[in-house]
Amino acid sequence: MSEPKSNKFNALNQRFRGFYPVVIDVETAGFNAQTDALLEIAAATFKMDEDGWLLHDNIMHFHIQPFQGAILNPKALAFNGIDPNNPLRGAVSEHDALHAIFGMVYKGIQDNYCNKAILVAHNANFDHNFIMAAVERTGLKQNPFHTFATFDTASLSGLVLGQTVLAKACKAAGVNFDDTMAHSALYDTEQTAILFCEIVNRWKRLGGWPICFFENNITLKVSK
Repeated sequence: MSEPKSNKFNALNQRFRGFYPVVIDVETAGFNAQTDALLEIAAATFKMDEDGWLLHDNIMHFHIQPFQGAILNPKALAFNGIDPNNPLRGAVSEHDALHAIFGMVYKGIQDNYCNKAILVAHNANFDHNFIMAAVERTGLKQNPFHTFATFDTASLSGLVLGQTVLAKACKAAGVNFDDTMAHSALYDTEQTAILFCEIVNRWKRLGGWPICFFENNITLKVSK
């Protein structure tokens, strides 16, 4: 399948050097990705409209069964309010959750002519570490995400909005944030996706994209 001809600067695969951005948020039973349980995960994908504005697209969410031998830190559970033993959670295995999410991500990569996914998250190193540890535990052979590169919305928000806390960054960007819903993987993923769109689109509105090149002190803006 060949890539359709269009203004390449309005294409998702051109905006991030062939990377397909995917928001991930995890809720866990601690800070150690190797030993502490992964309890909840959500993922959100993106698309570009014909004018090159970034929009959030699909979302997927799972409650996760703690892996065998996982540590459940009581302080972490009190913080996120998750009861791992609640049968109403409808929890699935790490393998099944990641397999479903990766399927959605691979489809997005193909549909948007991208090369690989890049994880977008607030304090992205935390979420990335838990995803990579879960991939290793489950033995999944294919992982769509870059092994170390991420887009961290905490850093981006600090630069663009002067805020690094997710709730404060959303409010500074004009994005609604319900503090009572915080630390739900689904809600935090939804709001992070909206925030990421606002940051990317604000840069475009301010003239930062498409890129300007400079020759002999003359600004040459790339156009259609």
